[in-house]
Amino acid sequence: MTAYIEAILGRYVNLAINGVAHRIYFEEAGQGRPVLCLHTAGADTRQWRFVLNDPDFTNEHRYISFDMPWHGKSLPPEGFETEEYLLTTEAYIDAILSLCIALKLDRPLLAGCSMGGRIALQLAALYPDRFSGFIAIEASDFQPAWYDIDWFHRPDAHGGEMGAALVSANIAPQAPKPERWNTQWMFMQSGPGVFRGDLSFYTQDDSLIARLGAIDTTKTPVHIMCGEYDMTCTPEDARRTAEAIQGATLAIMKDLGHFPMSENPKAFKPYFMRAMKHMAASTAELTEA
Repeated sequence: MTAYIEAILGRYVNLAINGVAHRIYFEEAGQGRPVLCLHTAGADTRQWRFVLNDPDFTNEHRYISFDMPWHGKSLPPEGFETEEYLLTTEAYIDAILSLCIALKLDRPLLAGCSMGGRIALQLAALYPDRFSGFIAIEASDFQPAWYDIDWFHRPDAHGGEMGAALVSANIAPQAPKPERWNTQWMFMQSGPGVFRGDLSFYTQDDSLIARLGAIDTTKTPVHIMCGEYDMTCTPEDARRTAEAIQGATLAIMKDLGHFPMSENPKAFKPYFMRAMKHMAASTAELTEA
């Protein structure tokens, strides 16, 4: 193997989220209209590394992905040892908007997966003017847990390995073995209680259901994507959600599960490229109108 340096650049930004100081790690590559990419529950920005390293994407857009507080290289806030980490819709939204302000992102396109897809739809309903479009991957209005989230933070169980076990059931069988295990490794490395705290948001906050009707795709386009092997956000869940948003578009992805950009980047690429082209066309139509 010949040694090479990847195009991805990693940096830190210091900012306040809900009035609390945070040091947030983010990675970026490319130039042009910014695309902010959100990772899934319990993981980090490494899930987007194939997109950020692909010139077919970065030749036309500036891709940015960041580790949420408590995740990856973003440390928890000072005094975290006295807190229980439980992500809320409000805290999640403030983290995203604060980062956009700190990085001076002018109406970026937002692409999020799983809990990132769920919050993308929340932002489409509550802050559409702050973004140019939304790609919600493995996202639905609401789906309660079919598992006990407390298993991911117990003294008698390894939370990271429990998380990887749940993840393994949501990866399509067609995923290449190296990327299957790399995807699971991120969850094995998750901080104590972090996956559980994210899943608390994902499986208990049903506030999006009543907000779907407020999403106006004539102003900001919404595209939903779902892997056919996803049992956490099933194609039926994604279809139900898309049908509740007038003008939203939907793509069911063959041979992919709940972590498409990470578990099988080759299979994910054509779907994401079509999504990006759809966003560009939709934005052009809205500008002309």
